[in-house]
Amino acid sequence: MSDLRELYQEVILDHSKKPRNFREMADATHHADGHNRLCGDKLHVSLKVQDGKIVDAAFKGSGCAISTASASMMTDALRGKSVEEAMALFKLFHTALTTPATEEPEHVDDLGKLAVFAGVREFPVRVKCATLPWHTMELAVKGEHKPATTE
Repeated sequence: MSDLRELYQEVILDHSKKPRNFREMADATHHADGHNRLCGDKLHVSLKVQDGKIVDAAFKGSGCAISTASASMMTDALRGKSVEEAMALFKLFHTALTTPATEEPEHVDDLGKLAVFAGVREFPVRVKCATLPWHTMELAVKGEHKPATTE
């Protein structure tokens, strides 16, 4: 196994065992729920948006290591971004994870620390785990109150 792959696994394990921003947010302006029926992941994403900028992000719930790590790293990455930047980052993240494993995803380096999830594309069932927090964030930003699912 390559050193890079081992590093990626370590980052994901660290965020799954000690998730950042795992808390309730009483002053959230946007929120949504997500559920991955296949894996059983359930989460609630909360955002505080002021003047079009995400000033705080948090999540609660239970899920597999990939889902929890993705939510943890997503909430870190969103802070300080405009809503438009957050949606662009989601699109980039989603493209990196859904590019066939036989191809190199474009602009993966633009993901920064989130690039650790690019390897998940080798396991198609796990892509839904990694993208659930992002789909949930998208619904929160849009103000939609239906739960995000991975179907």
